Amino acid sequence: MERKVYGIFTAGGSGTRMGASLPKQFLKIGGKPILRLTIERYLEALPGLQVVTVLPPDRFESWKEMCRRGAFDVPQRLVAGGLTRFHSVKNALSVIPDGAFVLVQDGVRPFLSVGKIREMMAAMKGGARAVIPVYPVTDTLHRLHRREDGTLEVLAGDAPDRSELFGAQTPQIFRSEELRNAYQAAFSPAFTDDAAVALAAGIPLTYVEGEKYNIKITTPEDLVIARAL
Repeated sequence: MERKVYGIFTAGGSGTRMGASLPKQFLKIGGKPILRLTIERYLEALPGLQVVTVLPPDRFESWKEMCRRGAFDVPQRLVAGGLTRFHSVKNALSVIPDGAFVLVQDGVRPFLSVGKIREMMAAMKGGARAVIPVYPVTDTLHRLHRREDGTLEVLAGDAPDRSELFGAQTPQIFRSEELRNAYQAAFSPAFTDDAAVALAAGIPLTYVEGEKYNIKITTPEDLVIARAL
């Protein structure tokens, strides 16, 4: 039987780095909240996608009202965010059945192309256990330590070889039962994304090249770029 596809859209943060009165996921681009733009892109790519939206509990009603006012009548399961992203995803996985594909997507990354989303899902249907989009690092990198006074000092050792370094993006796609099992692990600060949790559980990862403009909107500068895009 073909697996259903669930999408976890993580928007459980308060967006303090944005410095706005609203959390960043509710700020608008082209008259629509960023979170809505993100969900719409994935519904276009994957018709029938089951949407699970992770929000701060005190934002459930305001999000429902935004959806009502904007005639965004897509069925969604709302889940309360946790202390960290790890805990938020773990909460969302509790409402997703075994035997499904589950993609975990930052709610403030609205620009990945429909074609790339479909390419990643095709890889899962073709037998991959997990698919992770990455993008090559192009900057020269320096190993530095930030002192207590905020200044920077060089750390001993060779500079990282940027030809071997890639930045991870989302969505990251898994088999639901495998990702839920991986999330039974105790929280670690090293679990900065779902791929790290899966790798610690021994799930083999398939990497695909992501897209340059699949940016995560977290700062005022990001918002300027996103509105230009």
